[in-house]
Amino acid sequence: MTVRVAINGFGRIGRNVVRALYESGRRAEMTVVAINELADAAGMAHLLKYDTSHGRFAWDIRHEREQLIVGDDVIRILHEPSLDALPWRELGVDVVLDCTGVYGNRQHGEAHIAAGAKKVLFSHPGSNDLDATIVFGVNQDQLRAEHRIVSNASCTTNCIIPVIKLLDDAYGIESGTVTTIHSAMHDQQVIDAYHPDLRRTRAASQSIIPVDTKLAAGITRIFPQFNDRFEAIAVRVPTINVTAIDLSVTVKKPVKANEVNQLLQKSGTRCIS
Repeated sequence: MTVRVAINGFGRIGRNVVRALYESGRRAEMTVVAINELADAAGMAHLLKYDTSHGRFAWDIRHEREQLIVGDDVIRILHEPSLDALPWRELGVDVVLDCTGVYGNRQHGEAHIAAGAKKVLFSHPGSNDLDATIVFGVNQDQLRAEHRIVSNASCTTNCIIPVIKLLDDAYGIESGTVTTIHSAMHDQQVIDAYHPDLRRTRAASQSIIPVDTKLAAGITRIFPQFNDRFEAIAVRVPTINVTAIDLSVTVKKPVKANEVNQLLQKSGTRCIS
């Protein structure tokens, strides 16, 4: 049975979901039936085809009226700002991938379901009242068939959580600090310009900018035992892709660097849940 998917928000993540689906060869399992995005169809088609970070998309892309055509597949384009007015029931949507980065609480998920979707997956951190927050490879066994509104956590959480679990299982973590060296994002300025956060008024291409991060809360969401035991900071750097994370932990057992390296290498190709 093919899962009928709708994407809400066709920014960087939403577009890369489409690219990943087509490049993975799994279209028999999932079909994108609709994309809701406030921007115009011409811009959506152009940015899907030409990506500064990831290069050209191999499939033929065009748009006709309010349709995005990928190869021979026709995807309906919507420009609906209100979640509860989205036509998910009419389109027979099984799963909504909400990639807006704006919505993320229980009420938002319920609005998608009231509009006709069966399940909702947020591509970003959600509130505490969601059914689950899943980092695949670590706690996917907690996902239940009855769960309707789920978060896939953040990019940095997905990066750091597997490493924290490995180190804690092997050596026992007492506390830790995390520094995220994060590529620039769309909420920064190309040149100096106004922003409510004065740090982000500065040109992204010329600045290393400290920003707030909820990564410590994301760690606690997956591992409640680490409540108040991790601190996290983030800096935005002038690159458009690839982020690095520096993790420092205090462990309960003596350990050597080569032992940690061997642990990470051995565990790099398997689920660690």
